[in-house]
Amino acid sequence: MIRLLAVILVIGPLTVWHAARILWAMAWKSPRLPCVCEDVPRAWSGFLLRVTGVRVVLENEQAIDPDRAQILVVNHVSWFDVLALATYLPGAYRFVAKKEIERAPLFGPSIRRCGHIFIDREDRTKALESLAQARETLEKHRPTIIMFPEGTRSATGELQRFKKGAFVLGIQTGTEIVPAAILGSGDVMPKGSFRIRPGTITIRFGDPIPVEALEMEDRDALTRRAHGAVAGLLARSHGTDTRPEEV
Repeated sequence: MIRLLAVILVIGPLTVWHAARILWAMAWKSPRLPCVCEDVPRAWSGFLLRVTGVRVVLENEQAIDPDRAQILVVNHVSWFDVLALATYLPGAYRFVAKKEIERAPLFGPSIRRCGHIFIDREDRTKALESLAQARETLEKHRPTIIMFPEGTRSATGELQRFKKGAFVLGIQTGTEIVPAAILGSGDVMPKGSFRIRPGTITIRFGDPIPVEALEMEDRDALTRRAHGAVAGLLARSHGTDTRPEEV
């Protein structure tokens, strides 16, 4: 409860301050805007991790190449998944996030202006427009695009079925897929709970999956392969093995 109160007390002023930095740089067309947009998410999320006593460990982080475009597909259990990735993912990145986040005062508009992408999964036309925006971002800026292919946080921690958007995007742009598993975030803050506990979150990166030789008809197979890779990374924490799930 003390940590939740600490977050409540700091998150408002912290969000206003960092959002104002972005909006100010935008208004004055500052040449430092790209740097501000890169620094703000790391500073904002890193401070919240420190306040809540959360430590983040990276495994096989060399799978992320800051000098090339990649699509990171990762399981999603807790809001702390986003904080951990925003703070510690190497290189430039853009999140593909659900549309509801854009409605957050100051925070939503400011991160949209920094190039992060919002997707409406209930509206197919708008969802396709968001994927087109992600494709343009990949081709123009070559960041790591972060996507949660389950579409929402898992209430149980079990890996859910993957939606195909990330894999269609990968095939369209020839961008390799990097599977990753986040472990421990559900213990810090489970879905549907406001309880926050200190702890360690591990981000375990898998080996990149190349897509250069794939055609659009291969998207289902690519989805299954990525799902199996993430499931395998999660299973390693329990000392078990797993087979790719049919998606």
